[in-house]
Amino acid sequence: MSRRPNFLFLFPDQHRGDWMPYPEHIFRSRFGMEPLPLRMPNVEALMKRGVTFTRAVTPSPLCAPARACLAAGLRYELSPVKNNQQNYPLDCKTFYSVLKESGYEVGGVGKFDLHKASHWWGLDGWIDDLGKLGFTVAIDNAGKMDAIASGQQEPKDPYMKYLYDRGLAELHLRDMKGRKKSTHPTELPEEAYCDNWLSANGVNMIRNFPQNKPWFLVVNFTGPHSPFDVTKRMREAWRHVDFPLPHESTDDPAQSVAIRQNYAAMLENIDRNIGLMLREVEKRGELDHTIVIYASDHGEMLGDFDKYGKVRPERGSVHVPLVVAGPGVRENICSDALVELQDLARTIVEYAGADMPEAVDSLSLKPILEGTAESHREVQISALNGWKMASDGEYKLIIENGKEPRLYHLPSDPWENRNVARQHEDVVKRLQAQLTS
Repeated sequence: MSRRPNFLFLFPDQHRGDWMPYPEHIFRSRFGMEPLPLRMPNVEALMKRGVTFTRAVTPSPLCAPARACLAAGLRYELSPVKNNQQNYPLDCKTFYSVLKESGYEVGGVGKFDLHKASHWWGLDGWIDDLGKLGFTVAIDNAGKMDAIASGQQEPKDPYMKYLYDRGLAELHLRDMKGRKKSTHPTELPEEAYCDNWLSANGVNMIRNFPQNKPWFLVVNFTGPHSPFDVTKRMREAWRHVDFPLPHESTDDPAQSVAIRQNYAAMLENIDRNIGLMLREVEKRGELDHTIVIYASDHGEMLGDFDKYGKVRPERGSVHVPLVVAGPGVRENICSDALVELQDLARTIVEYAGADMPEAVDSLSLKPILEGTAESHREVQISALNGWKMASDGEYKLIIENGKEPRLYHLPSDPWENRNVARQHEDVVKRLQAQLTS
């Protein structure tokens, strides 16, 4: 590669890894489910011109810890952020700062969650801490419910300021308070829906990047995170589409399907905005030397086992999508390598021609992306206060405080229904050793 690549990192919040436009055989063989009626043509096009990792997991299925692990290239055990009440320490290296120090313009829009505990984002989306973390330009906004909690009397982030300035704040506050699992559409106009607003910021940032230096942009969408709010257009486009019910669920079927319709609508809307940003990169004449990454911080249980949200060790919570496309990357490949989200730190830094020795738990994906290797890790790990998970691709072990170990044989039990720990004590011992090493 004669010049250092640009990076466009598309990073939705709470997109579970089995809700992707995979080929039919991946749905059936990997996840034990029928193909889903998703509409994500831009992501699907990325998959066809890149590598899709079907077994990627988050190092920790909670917003701030997952994003801290990614930034630092660390697993949860070594990460400086253990919960959503902690900010990322300014003296801890990030891959963003490595890029900045090596000459990149480093941009970001959307929900960063690197200083989530502060509840102050700057009314223009910039605070000086972002510069110390490695950004040169940023419009950081609160997540869905952080914006509501912090902005009830006055805005504390740029998105709520946008709504206040246009007389839409009270409407949005009234709608989101107590919404929970409700699926009715918001009264906000299309341009004021958060993911559309922040995507417009992303398009503008791409447009204004300098022409004479490489750039990196992370776009932190707020969807498809709950609450399951959508615009009228989005709701209408999906209200007649059928979805399989949650796995092992006792919830009301009609509500379950409506939630899944809205979740799919948020994904389609994110995909539409991705198309706008890719077209802006193409207008700059830079698509051929831009590495595009699609991933998520964690999943969403979506009613499986009567659970919603994340923080769980089950598949819906810890499994995340991961697609990488761009110069030098193999095309139309589905890899079953055992990867972890924080592996992106070393991957990005290596492609940028830099190094990050502090990222001790990050393994570059470059050999898999370019076809010089197929395997990656022997065991992948995810954790949060109270539990740890280890998987070798065949078996998955969950060690949870106050509970017996749970072991699942994934090829025959992809939904993780049957605990076979007592039948395979040797496997439990082997995987448990990985959690304490």
